[in-house]
Amino acid sequence: MITTLGEARFKSPLNYAVNDRLRIPASIKVVPGESHVENLMFELAGPRSTLFFDPQVTKAAIVTCGGLCPGMNNVIRSLFLELHFIYGVKEIIGFRYGYIGLDPACGFEPLVLTQNLIDDIHREGGTILGTSRGPVNIRTAVDNLIKRRINILFTIGGEGTQKGGADLLREAQKRNYPLAVVGIPKTIDNDVPFVSRTFGYLTAVEEACRVIDKAHVESKSVQYGVSVVKLMGRNAGFIAIGATVASQDVNFVLIPEVAFSLGGEKGFLQALKSRMIERKHAVIVVAEGAGQYLLGSGETKQDASGNKILKDIGVFMREQIESYFKTEDIPIIMRYFDPSYSIRSCAADAEDSILCDLYARNAVHAAMAGKTGLVIGYLHDAFIHVPIDILTQKARQVDLNGWEWKAALAATGQPEIFI
Repeated sequence: MITTLGEARFKSPLNYAVNDRLRIPASIKVVPGESHVENLMFELAGPRSTLFFDPQVTKAAIVTCGGLCPGMNNVIRSLFLELHFIYGVKEIIGFRYGYIGLDPACGFEPLVLTQNLIDDIHREGGTILGTSRGPVNIRTAVDNLIKRRINILFTIGGEGTQKGGADLLREAQKRNYPLAVVGIPKTIDNDVPFVSRTFGYLTAVEEACRVIDKAHVESKSVQYGVSVVKLMGRNAGFIAIGATVASQDVNFVLIPEVAFSLGGEKGFLQALKSRMIERKHAVIVVAEGAGQYLLGSGETKQDASGNKILKDIGVFMREQIESYFKTEDIPIIMRYFDPSYSIRSCAADAEDSILCDLYARNAVHAAMAGKTGLVIGYLHDAFIHVPIDILTQKARQVDLNGWEWKAALAATGQPEIFI
């Protein structure tokens, strides 16, 4: 159930609207003749016929948090354009460097967004507002929002960012302050539940394919050439799989969802050896979260957002492969590629640019109608309103019985497991 701030009394400037009662089911798969199993139902996103906020006096703010992702500037730009030109909101600011920018003591004065300022930002990677990881003092942040008379806060970020948005909303509710908090899911890993595709994912896949192409050239240009490409994917292997299927030049792909062993008759190294003897070259893609158990337990460290700091599986795999083939007396030539930062910092491609625009405009529609405590989802080719608390309860991973993983297995020819 989506929370609304109160009665919507202002007529929308748009000449079309979505019926507020329309719902999208979480699952659309049914077996004819069997009784229907009730599942989650989500509000359909889109403009409403009446608004909670009077556009003439509404103040909106935007914050970007977490790691970079292609399309962040596109979302900022489209939020501004929809608010300013479609709804007539005159005051729109951007808090600087993530949630810490909501604390005045940090000394980062918000950017006043104007058409001139945002005019060309969609052509650039990164975010003009800056970003950071980690929380802010919630009471202090809400003090600042109230002092600045901010009515709407758009939070662009991943799970931690959206949890932070929920905390800000709860504090505002304690003070009876009507604050609309609407999240736009940002993760290059494409692992947000009830979101079939996050912005930046396809750009990342496209950029990763360019790297894989170079890795393939390097490996096949020499005898016994091996290229290892480490791609993003902390808990889910969507980028690794997407790039593997798109490129068709990957021979092995390792993802967090599938455990694997290195040694043994059916282990990864033996499979790689067979490939090298037969074809004399190989390209290996490994997601950053794959095989973490192979690197030893050790001390678990966390970043400022509370995410576990992963050990470098890419370097580990490179060293293990080199050591193994030295023992086997096969003179491989190793090439190692880690394009993570160059991929996430590039500008969005055309398809992601369209997706960014749709996420942003649906976020504005929800906020102006007085809906709060939600994240814009994208499911069954429809944009939906997902309560923040539901979205942060679970993670999305690759379905090992789904088409993505089966396509990756077909593209590589590798066995389903190396154990």
